[in-house]
Amino acid sequence: MDSGDSIQQSGESTTSISALHEDIIRTHILTRLDGPTLASAGCASSRLHELAAADKLWRRICNRTWPSTADPVIGRVISAMPAGHRSFYYDSFPALHRRSSGVSRGAHKLNPQALGMISAVDVRYRNKLILSKTHETETETGWFLCSPFRVDLLDPKETVSSPAKFHGRGEETLQSELENNLTLSWILIDPSTKRAANFSSLRPVSVTSHWLTADVQARYATVLGSFLCTVLVTCRGKEGGDVLQLKEVSLQVEDMEGRTLSGKESLVILQEAMEGGKKVGKRGGDDDDERERYVEFLRRKREMRERKQRRERRLDLVCMATGVTIFVAWVVVVLRRYS
Repeated sequence: MDSGDSIQQSGESTTSISALHEDIIRTHILTRLDGPTLASAGCASSRLHELAAADKLWRRICNRTWPSTADPVIGRVISAMPAGHRSFYYDSFPALHRRSSGVSRGAHKLNPQALGMISAVDVRYRNKLILSKTHETETETGWFLCSPFRVDLLDPKETVSSPAKFHGRGEETLQSELENNLTLSWILIDPSTKRAANFSSLRPVSVTSHWLTADVQARYATVLGSFLCTVLVTCRGKEGGDVLQLKEVSLQVEDMEGRTLSGKESLVILQEAMEGGKKVGKRGGDDDDERERYVEFLRRKREMRERKQRRERRLDLVCMATGVTIFVAWVVVVLRRYS
């Protein structure tokens, strides 16, 4: 019997977990656990490991955590993974910290079997689901590979209204509400490699007001080494009812210079992050870490821009000095010729 198969009571007698019927454990105990707790329970004994590995349990947890995974297309892709929904949960639940190595975007090649990427997106306001949607992106076309990478979840004229009203009026109130209460999950799934990852911070790393339209933009970000995966959510408070409206939900990847990567470059970065990215923290408790990593990325980005500007200024000075030297030399030659 495994050491985890018994529970010590009163310092003397022990009660074996085998005394409980499997149906009781399966239907009345394991179904009440969340993902991390279920995974921990599976490590307690070989018997619990077998019971906790049931795909039905993990499918229920995945659908409860990310309602978009209930989509039949997503379900078929997850079923093809080595351990089904358990594999998907292990890939998607922790927040991606950064790529495990500092390789450049040219160090990894695009997976030739990659025919598409599937997005599973869930947005909640005050813990109430306001948007749950899947999106399939074709990645084999020349237009996708060469164009700037951008995944738009909503159509240009599509808006999503939240059934939950925010309290108060004004841009500052709306910004504060979104910063504290608008949570998002954007999971990318690669059917060719049977891997997935959550590329969004749980809460916004920044919330700003657009200077032209007065819309409020909530930015979610995941730092991937020297690259940044950004989800931008554009919102507006509907006048008269204080109803929250989502106008835009999009995902992009940019480099240290702020340049949006092409489809091919982004796909290489995202695939490598799925396969080798570190997973840290517990979603829901790592908001400060996510913001700190984002601020650190902005600091490195600013330093790189300043170094580039200093190099350009030095180059300008060298060019000016060279030009002046040539001009002076030419004047000296002319004066000597006519003197």
